[in-house]
Amino acid sequence: MTGLPASLVAVLAAHLPGPIRRVEPVGGGCIARAGRLETGEAVYFLKWGEASVARTFPAEAAGLHALRAAGSPLHVPEAMAAEPGGPGRPGFLLMEWVETGRPGPGFWEAFGRGLAALHRHTGPRYGFDQDNFIGRLPQSNTWHDCWPAFFRAERLEPQVARARASGRWSSDWEAPLERLYARLDELLPSTPPPSVLHGDLWSGNALVAADGTAALIDPATYYGHRETDLAMTELFGGFEAGFYEAYREAWPLEPGYEVRREVYNLYHLINHLNHFGSGYAGSVASVLRRFG
Repeated sequence: MTGLPASLVAVLAAHLPGPIRRVEPVGGGCIARAGRLETGEAVYFLKWGEASVARTFPAEAAGLHALRAAGSPLHVPEAMAAEPGGPGRPGFLLMEWVETGRPGPGFWEAFGRGLAALHRHTGPRYGFDQDNFIGRLPQSNTWHDCWPAFFRAERLEPQVARARASGRWSSDWEAPLERLYARLDELLPSTPPPSVLHGDLWSGNALVAADGTAALIDPATYYGHRETDLAMTELFGGFEAGFYEAYREAWPLEPGYEVRREVYNLYHLINHLNHFGSGYAGSVASVLRRFG
């Protein structure tokens, strides 16, 4: 017994080397159902869910493809197939199973160097070939030639608009926000290298693979300023000092990163406000007061 809807089993058959033997539930996600899928020949990771959830899967697969194409030492699981679902059946994302292990000596240093190598892979401009999702919410990736313009139009403004519409945005934040917008050209570099980014790099989206390498999952990929990935790693913690030291040795940061970090993490704080509510209001207000 797989526990999967028969309609999903039928669609998956076209992407698998043999019949499904077993599907074991995998926890840890808050959006989709997930499981470890076994055939007689291989093991896979499967996400599935109804349309409101499955709409995120093709964009996630595109992000994984882009990260793999960078050819960094970090492990990025291969996405074999993704469909958004349809009448009578859920959508799914079928991908390589990553067996996990424990971090050994030098893990964090290798992770830092690997992320710097990933960021060396650049695109033509700031954005991505398609819009995707940050958590369960849409993330706009329209191409821009100017980084501050991208960050305002595609990152901050959509999240602010969503918070206003839901009543989670305080009118007291309007004036500081406008002052921050007026300073973005001063605070952010105009044309940094458009690095390929994970886009949602908190500790829950980084695994230790069985071979001791770092693996990246659940991306919200686009091309942008590499410091946004680093900033996200610091927002909730979980990355050791060796990670940052090795990254900076591989690719030093420009002066002023500590200031830009707060601007970049404002995007994630407003996103969390939109996802989870007023518990993040104080953090949003604090950043706005600092820059506005």
